[in-house]
Amino acid sequence: MDRIVAAWRRERPDLDVSPLTVLSRISRLARHLDLARRSAFARHGLETWAFDVLSALRREGAPFRLSPGALLTQTLVTSGTMTNRIDRLAEHGLVERLPSPDDRRGVLVQLTPAGLRTVDDAMADLLAVERELLGDLPEPDRDRLAELLRTVVAPFDAP
Repeated sequence: MDRIVAAWRRERPDLDVSPLTVLSRISRLARHLDLARRSAFARHGLETWAFDVLSALRREGAPFRLSPGALLTQTLVTSGTMTNRIDRLAEHGLVERLPSPDDRRGVLVQLTPAGLRTVDDAMADLLAVERELLGDLPEPDRDRLAELLRTVVAPFDAP
């Protein structure tokens, strides 16, 4: 990255290429993180989208259930995509559909015991992989980096 930035500075001294020093590194890290996450999830028979749905249910706490609409909000996909994902997870015995006690036409999606084990194991594996990616970065530096990234991402996460 330093060579690329130096080359741009040499070739286009009229441009401020300083954003490359940060954002290109984040982009490279994102590629490495994506590969590491996919590998961690694959060890548990999951794809990234499946982990997203299962972890949304897991974070809800016992009894680990949400409406499909709440899952849409948390995973940012269309209703058709969510229906397909729930179907696929149900076929693998990781979630089940239950009638909603509040709406006779509604359903709730709930983790099965197998789904709970799978998402818990995948999460533990993911954290080990991510800890390794952070390498020897001391805890205070990790905290500072997290705060800086929170500031950069905040405008994108605003409602």
